[in-house]
Amino acid sequence: MSATNITYLPLDQCFNVSAQCPIENTIYGYYPSVGANCFFVAFFFMAAVMQLYGGIRYKTWTYLIAMFLACVDQGLGYIGRVMLHQNPYSSVGFQIQICCLILGPAFNSAAIYLVLKHITLCFGPEYSRIPPRWYTWIFIAGDLLSLVIQAIGGGIAATSEDDNARQELGDHLMMAGIALQVVTLSFFGIAALAYILARRRAHNVPLSTEARKYLNSTLFKCFAVGFTLAFTAIFIRCVYRIVEMAGGWGNPIMQSQTPFIVLDGCMVTFATLMQTIFHPGWCFPRLSSAYIPPPSRSSSSGRPAQSELSTLEKDKNARDSAEEA
Repeated sequence: MSATNITYLPLDQCFNVSAQCPIENTIYGYYPSVGANCFFVAFFFMAAVMQLYGGIRYKTWTYLIAMFLACVDQGLGYIGRVMLHQNPYSSVGFQIQICCLILGPAFNSAAIYLVLKHITLCFGPEYSRIPPRWYTWIFIAGDLLSLVIQAIGGGIAATSEDDNARQELGDHLMMAGIALQVVTLSFFGIAALAYILARRRAHNVPLSTEARKYLNSTLFKCFAVGFTLAFTAIFIRCVYRIVEMAGGWGNPIMQSQTPFIVLDGCMVTFATLMQTIFHPGWCFPRLSSAYIPPPSRSSSSGRPAQSELSTLEKDKNARDSAEEA
């Protein structure tokens, strides 16, 4: 029988690659690279162990939860892609990777959002247009909403089989969730930049003892650069995902493996690397639940100035009411 006489089976009737179920007819149209995906699996699970150690050692509990979930989620997602290398028609492998790899970076974003509150409390909450305690609630709420939308979309897409309308609905929901994540990231970036500019304009106002300590710390400077790079990498990944899904399932961008590895896998890997190497436990211990801000030496008596005592008291109250460690 010639190739032109082969009748291709619908997707829901294909369980392995064969003459009637060619690799080109899968959603991705290729065998996922086993080497690249095994590397990602190993990296993310190793990063999860490091995050577990850092979180417990330095008591950065909420940061630990966000990053541990991010790492485990990504590791599981790439296990799903290894399964797709073995069998590109594996429904279990597809469901695991579509859900986990879509959701994972939202936890990376959440870990980034946790930082800004403590930076404003350290360098002066009065220069922030948003009350510091609101940063966590506003941006984490946006992140969680995008996470829920993406999870619903991923669940629908993963179980749609050959139902094109259902696949399209899942695709649109995932795109909407990722778009919301991009919007949340954008507003976060604007809020962070606005605070930095406002604080720089007040350069004549003396810094607190704590702020001077961090500003002169090489580790804190590396932490700030690392988290800026992590933010940028997650943002690039989210934009890529929107473009990838905009053409529907099986579009040329989705069926191109190299852009996925570079703009999704490598971007999230790089962000996770920055968030692990420059862990707040050793770079910005203010995120620790056990952290106590140092007293100011600015008054003539050597005791904390009254204004700073007020700031420290407000800081303590904020940490007690919205501790995100």
